[in-house]
Amino acid sequence: MIKTIIVLILTLILLPIATFYLDDPLTAEQLQALQVCLIMYASVSLLCFVVAEITRNCSQVDKLWSIMPLVYVWYIASQSGFDNRLVLMAVMVTLWGARLTFNFGRKGGYTWRIWAGEEDYRWEVLRKNPALKGPVRWGLFNLIFISFYQQGLILLFSLPALVALKSAGTPLSIFDYIIAAVMLGFIIIETIADQQQWNFQKQKHKILQSGQNLPPPYSAGFVQSGLWKWSRHPNYMAEQAVWIVFYFFSVSATGQWFNWSMAGFLLLIILFQGSSDFSEKISSSKYPAYVDYIKKTGRFIPKIL
Repeated sequence: MIKTIIVLILTLILLPIATFYLDDPLTAEQLQALQVCLIMYASVSLLCFVVAEITRNCSQVDKLWSIMPLVYVWYIASQSGFDNRLVLMAVMVTLWGARLTFNFGRKGGYTWRIWAGEEDYRWEVLRKNPALKGPVRWGLFNLIFISFYQQGLILLFSLPALVALKSAGTPLSIFDYIIAAVMLGFIIIETIADQQQWNFQKQKHKILQSGQNLPPPYSAGFVQSGLWKWSRHPNYMAEQAVWIVFYFFSVSATGQWFNWSMAGFLLLIILFQGSSDFSEKISSSKYPAYVDYIKKTGRFIPKIL
């Protein structure tokens, strides 16, 4: 996991720089909007770090994962004079964010004390890693990876909006509406996957609390039905797809298939690869049947054979 984190940090630094300098220079309007976004990014990252260190709850970034893209994209839309394409992009991101915020909230991620709430169980597992033990090591990990890396990634996958800003004023095309429809489709898939996970876990814990033995399928410990029958992480699959599709708004705006903002979704794919590896290592240690589940079920895409 530590090697994966190092690779993630290096790619966050190198990939955006490489793609940025291979593309056309930003306009003055784009640079101004980017500067404001970078100030917001640095401020929020530092706030997440400080709050996490004080409260010992490192899920501060998680609370903002579904919120900051809305802030970035709506701000860029405002700088365009609320151009039609950028407003459409902002609306789609808002739908995505509302869904994810609701799902995170019902799991206990938010409380009236905004610094509190449930912490992602994976952070506690990582705290026990010998390479991260101790306040100094963990503090550096929190600063560099949890706070600044993840907030940087959130900014990056939001930046197709900045590319689209350059073409503000050009009319929407049928391509834009197709992109919006496909993005909405993946948001729906993610919603269904999360609801199926929620239903399974809620019923499992209800049975456990009653003192009864868990019957199948709950005795396995993890959901294997619905979308989860075909993919081990249908929610992760849809989450990545949402931001890959979002990138194509910048393609529609510029007429160019490749631009530097693709660094965002590429880095997101790398993150989810590492995150799912880590989650599955934990699940395999907790649930004996998970090993067989891995063999017969695709990680993100269904196995054909």
